[in-house]
Amino acid sequence: MKRTFSVSDSIIIGAGPAALYDRISDVARMGEWSPENRGATVHDDRANAYVGMVFDGRNKRGRFGWTTQCTVTAAERGRKFRFRVHAIGLETPRLRGPIATWEYRFEPAEAGTRVTETWTDDRRAWPDVAALIFDAVVTRGRTFAGFQRGNIRRTLQNLKTAAEG
Repeated sequence: MKRTFSVSDSIIIGAGPAALYDRISDVARMGEWSPENRGATVHDDRANAYVGMVFDGRNKRGRFGWTTQCTVTAAERGRKFRFRVHAIGLETPRLRGPIATWEYRFEPAEAGTRVTETWTDDRRAWPDVAALIFDAVVTRGRTFAGFQRGNIRRTLQNLKTAAEG
């Protein structure tokens, strides 16, 4: 079985692109929408996201928790927010290497803004069989692409509910 390296989904939200960008790019708040993320700690005290900003994301799936270290690679207010995950660990992200990239695009739409969330698997050096076995263990039998497709759908729906509520 060949791996899928990227999945994405979109939703129309009745809010402006800049307002939605502001929510998503405030990484400390991501836990309000994501089914796995529990928020983040930014490594400095700047108010707005910027390219090069480093943060640690706290995550939980079932009873298992972990921390990732991420770096923002695009921060275009009202247009695009992207970060790459490049370290992981239980409490401290010590294991370094390319893991994933997350991107959010914001496009004006007739009823508000089309928000597109994309997950890209950056584990390109992993042999397909090793990645598929690892993925099945940590997602209870699914591929990461299939698993993240569901997470993206829930995140976007939760963001829509919060922004329109």
